[in-house]
Amino acid sequence: MIEIKSKREIELMKEASRITALTHKAIEEAIRPGITTFELDKIAEDVIRANGAIPAQKNYDSGIRGIPNFPASICASINDEVIHGIPSKNVYIKEGDIISIDLVAQKNGYHGDAARTYIVGEVPESTKRLVDITKQAFFEGIKYAKPGNRIGDICHAIGEFVHKNGYSVVREFQGHGIGRNMHEDPGIPNYGKAGKGVKLEPGMTLAIEPMVIAGKPNILELDDGWTIITEDGSLSAHYENTILITEKEPEILTII
Repeated sequence: MIEIKSKREIELMKEASRITALTHKAIEEAIRPGITTFELDKIAEDVIRANGAIPAQKNYDSGIRGIPNFPASICASINDEVIHGIPSKNVYIKEGDIISIDLVAQKNGYHGDAARTYIVGEVPESTKRLVDITKQAFFEGIKYAKPGNRIGDICHAIGEFVHKNGYSVVREFQGHGIGRNMHEDPGIPNYGKAGKGVKLEPGMTLAIEPMVIAGKPNILELDDGWTIITEDGSLSAHYENTILITEKEPEILTII
């Protein structure tokens, strides 16, 4: 079931999303060679809690038997790690890395979700291009995030843009609706057919998140039950925002 948010709920979504954006700013300022992903996780949790919110990913239950709840406040995925990387005191960020940070703040029962891929120091132009194309794929998708269009229009635009630029999209994971729950209907894959799927209406709140791989689309899951990596070892980037469908253009809630 897809929930259409009331004016009051939209205001609550905006506040949770504002805190998510603030947290990303703090992480961006802190990222440097030598810092651990555990330290970044601590910074994120401190900012979220200082703003009266809760890090929604901490202790998140995957629903899969035998897999422990997610132990951290952010997902920190480095280089060939696609998503769901677990922060660690033993993982140091190095010059030339790229690191994708996905985080969700929950306040007053509502969620704001955003992901960014950060470049650490000097990297090849090919790496910069991957990160740039991943970000632009989001903006290509939301050109179609308007009333009367369909979810498939967004999905198709993202997938076509990524493939046109020589990259692959992750097919096993997708964007999603968001609100009182971190993950709500509808699912929003990064590929699909234009004109298909749920019709967009004002008041929908969606987390749209291109996950792009420089090489082949195949992925693997590590033994921790969470971390997803590229099968061929190629780099991966991630870009996500929570958006609101309005009467006209979409509103991005997690950019301030």
